[in-house]
This record gives sequence, structure tokens and C-alpha cells, in this order.
Amino acid sequence: MFKRLGIQFLDLLLFSNLFIALCAAAQALVTYHLLKLESNPYIVGFVFCSTLLIYNLSMVLSKPKHPEQSPFRRVRWIFGHYKFIVFITILSFVCLIPLGLFYLGIKSKLLMAFLGGLSLAYNLPLIKLKNKKIGLRNLPGIKLFLIALVWSFSCVLLPITEAESSNPNIHISWITTTLLVVKRFLFVCAITIPFDIRDLFQDKIYELKTIPVILGEKKAWIFCQALLILYIVLLFFFSNKFDLDTIGLSLTVILTGWLIFKSNFKRNEYYYFLFLDGTLLLQYIMLSFTSYIGSVFV
Repeated sequence: MFKRLGIQFLDLLLFSNLFIALCAAAQALVTYHLLKLESNPYIVGFVFCSTLLIYNLSMVLSKPKHPEQSPFRRVRWIFGHYKFIVFITILSFVCLIPLGLFYLGIKSKLLMAFLGGLSLAYNLPLIKLKNKKIGLRNLPGIKLFLIALVWSFSCVLLPITEAESSNPNIHISWITTTLLVVKRFLFVCAITIPFDIRDLFQDKIYELKTIPVILGEKKAWIFCQALLILYIVLLFFFSNKFDLDTIGLSLTVILTGWLIFKSNFKRNEYYYFLFLDGTLLLQYIMLSFTSYIGSVFV
């Protein structure tokens, strides 16, 4: 009984996209932590709600003809609980209205309008190519980088932009901002590729030119690890090697590399949506833990 209830709760958390929205909020908190800024709950809430909205809209807009026959448990769960998905999607949109109107500055509004438009164009068939309308996700090799761009801008650039706008005494250098955006971009790219490798055969059917489709499975795995190695290089080259934050992030990246190495076609969906996506949440947990250790022993 407890096992069944646990699985039902896990399905609700993961497949409703509440977990990935929580991971996005955690990534915004990572930015505040690394910059030693006080976190803004309204910005964190905005990131949570906007992620929930975009991910659920993406699923609703890409509904297959017969979702109940899908080989993926996630797809069957989502369209088996369609009214609930629509409800939390509408709720997230309603919550975004006051957060966007009253708690975002002009620059932040423009940034999020751009990212929102990009996210919609990712799914909606707005581009005509070879007499066929497609979304940005169908352009060769662009899917991965669009996802990473939206994540890095919303979880790094938005907190920085809003912090500088709301407090004239706060100024984050463009070098610091660029490094944070690039590292976040690399990390999100690395954990997204295994999802595309898992969906390799399906993406070929739907004519999605993802990195694994273009490079092949083996080269895509190598590309994943190369991205994480580059992240580590940037982390150590531009920070104090013995800083607790550096150590915490390094441990997370090493674990992420191991999880990616262990992922394969036989892994169930929980492995991807809980463990791989969960590394986004783990980064904040690890930073909080190392910060606590530092406060106790220093």
C-alpha cells in the first residue's frame, strides 16, 4: 500500500512538472547564493510558475493522437489526468500575472517576454520550411541549445537583472554574469542530451534533428561529458579552488557525469526525471550544505 502511494505521489510530482519547476526555483536560488545576494521570493516564485506553465503547455500542445497507447508512462499519466494538468497550468498563469506586473522591473519584463516568446515558438509551428510549418524545436540541432538558453537566462540573468534594478548599490560585472550564464548553459545542455538519446528513435520518426540524431549515440555521450569537463575547467579557472561553493558544485558535476554515464535505454523514466533533472535541485542542496559546514567549522 505504502509503495503504491509512494509511486502515485512520485508520478504526481514528476509528471505534472511540479518537480522540474521546483528545480528551476532552486537554480534561481543557486544564483543568489553564488553572488552572495539576498534571495527575492517573488523572482523565485516567478521562475517556478513560468517553468510550470511552459513545460505543461509544451506537453498539451504536443499531444499525440493516442496518448493512452504511448510507450512512455509520463505521457499516459499526463493525458490520463488532463483536467488536473490544465488546472495547474491555468493556476500558474494566473499567479504569473501579479508577479510579473508588480514585482518585475521593465528590463526583467522585457527579458521574460523574450524568453516567453522563444518558449512558445519552440513548440508552435510558426516557421515555414519546405512547405511545412514547424516549431523552433524542429530546426536541426537547435532544440538542446534553446532549452539551455531559456534556463540559463531565466535562472541567472533574471535574478541579476532584477537585483540591479531594485537596488542601485548592487552591480554584477558582465564577466561574472557571463561566466554564470555560460556555466549554467553547459550544465543544462549536459543533462538534457541523455533525454534526447533515450528518445533517439522517436525523434527520428518525428523528424526532430536533435544532437544524438545528428552525431549518433556514442558521440552524443562524449559531447555530454565534454560539456561537464568544460564546466569544471571554467569553475576552477575563474574561482578560488578551495572555496566551499567550488567544492560543492564540483561534487555535483562529478555525480552528474556518473549518472549520465549510467543512463541508457533500459532505465525507466524515474531515472531521468528524478535523478538527472534532480541534479538541478541537488546543486542548491549541496551549496546549502557546504555553506552550513563552513559556518560551523570556520
